[in-house]
Amino acid sequence: MIYTSTPKKIRVMFMPFRDGLQSSFGGKVRLKDILPAMAYSAKEAGIRHFEFGGGARFQAPYFYVNEDPFFCMDEMRKAVGPDADLQILTRSVSGVTLTTQKIKALKLQAKLMHKHNTTWDRNFDYMNDVDNLVKTGKPIVDAGMHHQVCVSMMGLPFHSDKVHTPEFYINIIRELLKRDIVFHSVCMKDASGTADPKTCYETAKGLKKILPPEVILWHHTHDTASMGVACYMAGIDGGVDGIDLSCHPMASGTVQPEVRSMWHALKGTGYSLDIDETKMDAIQAMLEEGLKEYDFNPVTTSADARVVGFPMPGGAIGPNVHMMKEAKILHRYPDVLAEFPVVVEAAGAWTSVTPGSQQYWLQAFNNVLLGRWKKIEAGFGRAVLGYFGRPPLPPDPEVVKIASEQLKLEPFTGDALEAAPDTVALAEQALKERNLPMTEENIFLVAASIVPGKAMELNEGIRFLTGNAKISLPLKKAAAVPVSAVAAPLSSPFTTTCKVVEGAVTRNFEITIEPPGTAPAPSAAPAAPAAAVPVAHTGKTVPVFSPFEGNVEVVQIAVKVGDAVQEGQIVAQVEAMKANHDVKAPCSGRVISIEAALGSQVSSEKPIMTIGA
Repeated sequence: MIYTSTPKKIRVMFMPFRDGLQSSFGGKVRLKDILPAMAYSAKEAGIRHFEFGGGARFQAPYFYVNEDPFFCMDEMRKAVGPDADLQILTRSVSGVTLTTQKIKALKLQAKLMHKHNTTWDRNFDYMNDVDNLVKTGKPIVDAGMHHQVCVSMMGLPFHSDKVHTPEFYINIIRELLKRDIVFHSVCMKDASGTADPKTCYETAKGLKKILPPEVILWHHTHDTASMGVACYMAGIDGGVDGIDLSCHPMASGTVQPEVRSMWHALKGTGYSLDIDETKMDAIQAMLEEGLKEYDFNPVTTSADARVVGFPMPGGAIGPNVHMMKEAKILHRYPDVLAEFPVVVEAAGAWTSVTPGSQQYWLQAFNNVLLGRWKKIEAGFGRAVLGYFGRPPLPPDPEVVKIASEQLKLEPFTGDALEAAPDTVALAEQALKERNLPMTEENIFLVAASIVPGKAMELNEGIRFLTGNAKISLPLKKAAAVPVSAVAAPLSSPFTTTCKVVEGAVTRNFEITIEPPGTAPAPSAAPAAPAAAVPVAHTGKTVPVFSPFEGNVEVVQIAVKVGDAVQEGQIVAQVEAMKANHDVKAPCSGRVISIEAALGSQVSSEKPIMTIGA
């Protein structure tokens, strides 16, 4: 039992409006559904510190909700007032993206985050690479924000006494103290909630010994393994000054522990929270009302002790499960989990937090579906080869060799920032070619969506700015309408209007409903396939399908009508689990038609193309 004779207030950062949204719904939540609860939290409950962006909650609004994240950030500031601290989560060399960025992109990011009301920036490096932390921390400080540097923690799924130990974490900060970088606080960041209480206590105690007294020590964890409160208690006993907590219905499970649980655990210890636990009932009621249309996935709302063997952030488990469900391969979920220790050890034990967690996940996924190391996922391979920084342990030499051969890249020991693509220049070019406004915000929205090898027409920033954003909200399925409630059938075309409000944009649409048996009115459609006229053929035709049973997106069509193809040749790619997967020709022959358009949704029942054998 922890105890202090000198009463101490533990600071709280309130997490439902970033990590809660991400861990429960992948960040795919409309602003209007959470803003009233956020306003109440600040103005009525008196909460002064929120995380409001970063992680998936920067990209998700414009990727899947058709909302401008900068507009969302501005509206959140209005909701909480001028005095509350608003924090963003950034990923070192990746910023708020999933790939590496040049320093000029990170400078633009820091400038825009500060412009749009961010006061704190929590910056972590999944490799725990000190050089990365120094280089990416400077733009945060220069932009005028509170710079919180992180040690990225996890419990290893294999035995090692060299990494992910208290001394390993303490040495990261010890090294940073020697460097020319300003940081105002330190966070022990355990995104997977797999560090044990003893490690949390010893790390906190060791950090407090070496940190200047003015530097705040923070602790972040998830309750995925039901260890969140125990780890926070251990951290507080070791000297932690602040912790992250949430509120139901987005608390516990894959999210942070609940305010009321932590308040209860601290009774009689001399420690207390700087947050009013009596206001949680009202905040919970407002969140439940705002989110009543959303379908809570049981995987994200319940603990799973298996996470100690597959350390995954709460914000990644839910989306990955959702994507596996959409692709109808959820039955392979246990197999992917079982493969985790293999990929973690082979890679060099980088921390399982974005983007490293997704790299682990996708490689484990490939190993299960295709055979171990038969296909190296691009992000995992680049990380193994050194393009994201230095992993804590040397990667398996055989895996390095395989990754180098498959990706046609040499191992890299230089500066990850220098090796990154110039996404800002690519974004400026894309905006210019499409006559889109050349604002700093637009440049960054496109730059933050660039994935090497992905067609610019499928760039989520371009899609958003051209009014073609994908809408993917985890809403409950509508109940079936009783027959008695159905209106009489139409006998002639019926035209009506529809107003759609999307963030700050209001659009009016005219909709014509055709009765059965009449020709439909012309409408906008996806880009046409490579050729509309089939090639003449005789003999057998063979349709080419996605390898996934459920719905996936076509992201590349590598052939055109009339091309000769060989059995096993890659003819297209589909996106599943945030990665591209090859579609191979089932036979040799000639492409006689292409049925799918770039960016369209297909399943195993809808052919992408047809080959004349």
